[in-house]
Amino acid sequence: FTVFMHLGLFSSTSLTHCFWITLCYSLLSKTFVKKTRSGGVLKIVREHYLRDDIWCGSEVCVECGDGAPVLLRDPRIESDLCTYPHYLLPDTNVVLHQIDILEDPLIRNVIILQTVLQEVRHRSAPVYKRIKDAIHDKEKHFYTFTNEHHRETFIEREQGESANDRNDRAIRVAAKWYTDHLSKAPNVGELKVVLLTNDRANKEKAEQSGLLAYRCEEYIKSLIGNPELVDRLALASDDQNDITGSKLLFPEHLPLSRIQVGIKSGTFLQGTFRASRDNYLEATVFIHGDGEDSTEVLLQGLQNLNRAVHQDLVAIELFPKERWVAPSSVVLQDDRPNDEDAEEEDLESTVSDTSVLKPTGRVVGIIKRNWRPFCGMLNQSQIKEATRHLFTPADRRIPRIRIETRQASTLVGQRIIVAIDGWPRNSRYPNGHFVRNLGGAGDKDTETEVLLLEHDVPHQPFSQAVLSFLPKMPWGITEEDLKVRTDLRHLCVCSVDPPGCTDIDDALHCRDLENGNLEVGVHIADVSHFIRPGNALDQEAANRGTTVYLCGKRIDMVPELLSSNLCSLRSNVERLAFSCIWEMNHNAEILNTRFCKSIINSKASLTYAEAQMRIDDAGMNDDITTSLRGLNKLAKILKAQRIEKGALTLSSPEVRFHMDSETHDPIDLQTKELKETNSMVEEFMLLANISVAQKIYDEFSESVKSRPDTDSPKKSSPCTFCLSPNTNRPIHCLYDPKPDLNPTFFLVNIVLKLRFVHKHFWWFWSYFISLSLYHYSFQGPTLTVEDQHTFHIFDKVKVTISLDASNIQHQKIRMALVEPVVRFSSLCLFLILDTQIELQCRDYRHLYIQVHLNYSATLFQ
Repeated sequence: FTVFMHLGLFSSTSLTHCFWITLCYSLLSKTFVKKTRSGGVLKIVREHYLRDDIWCGSEVCVECGDGAPVLLRDPRIESDLCTYPHYLLPDTNVVLHQIDILEDPLIRNVIILQTVLQEVRHRSAPVYKRIKDAIHDKEKHFYTFTNEHHRETFIEREQGESANDRNDRAIRVAAKWYTDHLSKAPNVGELKVVLLTNDRANKEKAEQSGLLAYRCEEYIKSLIGNPELVDRLALASDDQNDITGSKLLFPEHLPLSRIQVGIKSGTFLQGTFRASRDNYLEATVFIHGDGEDSTEVLLQGLQNLNRAVHQDLVAIELFPKERWVAPSSVVLQDDRPNDEDAEEEDLESTVSDTSVLKPTGRVVGIIKRNWRPFCGMLNQSQIKEATRHLFTPADRRIPRIRIETRQASTLVGQRIIVAIDGWPRNSRYPNGHFVRNLGGAGDKDTETEVLLLEHDVPHQPFSQAVLSFLPKMPWGITEEDLKVRTDLRHLCVCSVDPPGCTDIDDALHCRDLENGNLEVGVHIADVSHFIRPGNALDQEAANRGTTVYLCGKRIDMVPELLSSNLCSLRSNVERLAFSCIWEMNHNAEILNTRFCKSIINSKASLTYAEAQMRIDDAGMNDDITTSLRGLNKLAKILKAQRIEKGALTLSSPEVRFHMDSETHDPIDLQTKELKETNSMVEEFMLLANISVAQKIYDEFSESVKSRPDTDSPKKSSPCTFCLSPNTNRPIHCLYDPKPDLNPTFFLVNIVLKLRFVHKHFWWFWSYFISLSLYHYSFQGPTLTVEDQHTFHIFDKVKVTISLDASNIQHQKIRMALVEPVVRFSSLCLFLILDTQIELQCRDYRHLYIQVHLNYSATLFQ
């Protein structure tokens, strides 16, 4: 420092600051070796900083530095075991297995150590997200203490000590530090720190160190007036053995080390376990491979399924060909009564047709569990006063779960949530615990919640962290916006949407040019102006993926301030948009295309029926009506061109419900009537998709992502039609009804038409030498994120950024788009999964049909 001061690089103030940093921080180096993929050894050195100014987070502390307190001064909870105010400090196993308990509103003032948080993150991503949500909930008063960077709580791993033992010791050291630290605070009273652990050895060592330590079950049972919490306790391994039989029913799972060796040697195969909906004794495992190397392996019999649950990642052993069997043609459901007499009855039973044999095998180990909370109903035991009952999940692919509860009489007839704790070898069913009650079975709101949870549709309220990134109101167009955007407020722009639509995300215009051509524009709400990449709002939108529309309900992807206000192109208000503008001739041939960020002022927000009425009314010739007629005329030409090229129309009739104004129950239903204006909007959304895709491909040909259709079967079945996977023109002709076509054969072909469309996959363009740019439903030269007639908001964020990056003035955005292609591809894959979720959630309409039929039957009576 003296030399630096002499050279003028440090002032005396800077020197004092450096000495203060030296006193508050110290540096350790961690060195370890890592084996590379090529088999080499890599030495890694990491710096580890220790500090002594990390705050404990308690209101009673006056010794630590400034900061907003998280832990309350008087954290009281009524307990027979802990009659004094106390903070809870759970270890890793408690967080991993008792997260349902920790999420309960009763459990507050909890210290989560950095050691625990890191281990949970490594072992279970879902639990890690849930504990992070609890930490962010200010009402819970959960405080994260970075003990791994505190000078007095950091410990080195001793020689011969396992990583798990080291972490347990670190937890005990941190608990001891908290106990001593808080005892120094003035007027602390009886405030103590209680360590929660289910590890007997850890508990004994903690008690030897003078710490207060209890088992989680012991502590929860001591709480006064909260018996329902006991039902939510996850069973420990010892408890699971107590409620199951002593006879081993399943083979033992191999350890992960042996599984990895077997996979590398080719002895075992790895794949995703998919249980059958129709036969609980049957499942398949899809083994991913390159091209034709992909294999689907059949599993039959409970012993061969070996305690795997739907969507688990498993290791399987393939049987010799002489042991291969065919899939069963029998529908079997596990609906036996709640007894234990038939534990082995179905372990080896199989019913199959030997005509078509498939590769067959058995599960030898579980690589990764994919357990989640399951919705369903309780089957009360036939034994009176019993506390052990079977739970039947709503998803038939999930096995029944044995739980222990003292409120069975209350839960019968209710939709409840249950989580799996484990599946011992001596148990016919997995063991689990009750999580929460959703409500009565058959209730509309309850069944809606079941559908959303079962299909994993995020529908929780937006957090304060997300809402904090919303623009401040009142909001308006600024001078800076006018400088960088094209002012299109003078154009006669209008929107056409379903009745009651508040999230108007697209608008159209059409006008005559002086040269005799037409100018047509599609204007999409510019959501990217309000959502900055990487912030909490962007991450939440990426997690939700799309807005989900249900009957009488909408689950927004972004907060309502954006979706229904600032990013809604409502009439007579100025809004920011991204515009795609074409110059066309009267034959709908594109002469010129341009894109721009714009400011628009929609002149009308119309429904499909209102727009159609304007077009059909010969007496209306205002600017809006003239624009609509021009758009409709061009849309008819565009659609005819697509159909001529063989475009497929895969839409099915949509049912609409009329709701009671008070109860919001469906009182009538009818098939949605499609008008020309529906097709008009669809055609221009498709045309905008095609133009945007072409622009992005021209600018980023090395990195653009496409979603080609997978190869379709070379032929459908032994019939008179041969189907080519290269074009859908023969398929289109196949569904053109003819007078002499047998109605049954025509219906079969309609089913074939739907099955012909395969799932899509995202690929990097540069990874493939040749790839068709034509799409089955588009019949256009390029394709983009969605081939539907509407943009999802998140699609617009990606497409807007891409178009923005195509401008040379936005070089930073361009580099951000081209380089981190993995993030974009993962989000695109997530969108594909979201589309499947949306399709599955059409079950919601079935629920409303059932409610309507029940209402009609009651009315008739």
